[in-house]
Amino acid sequence: MRQRELELFHRLLEERRRDLLLEAERALGAMNNRPEESCADPNDRASLESDRNFVLRMRDRERKLLSKIDEAFARIEAGSYGRCEECGGDIGIERLRARPVTTLCITCKSAQEARERQNPAR
Repeated sequence: MRQRELELFHRLLEERRRDLLLEAERALGAMNNRPEESCADPNDRASLESDRNFVLRMRDRERKLLSKIDEAFARIEAGSYGRCEECGGDIGIERLRARPVTTLCITCKSAQEARERQNPAR
């Protein structure tokens, strides 16, 4: 991969990381600044708990994405960014633009998904 492309992906990853951290700070502030709501109605309480669980699941997904972004930075530094971890071939630029943290080329990812469909985890 050319240096110019690596710099582009480094910037994309930095922007995404910054956006995730800003969103996490905003969400944390909103959760901490919200007065404890007491709901006499069980349905209101259930709805509130459901909303909180959703926010926490989203934060967990974002935390995992931050970890993948850090791993992508390490691959850029190591010179292995843009190489498929399974077959060693190049990952297409368009695929990297769509998902800059990816570690598999489209062929290997498709094969992985096919295997998962055949043997779903229980």
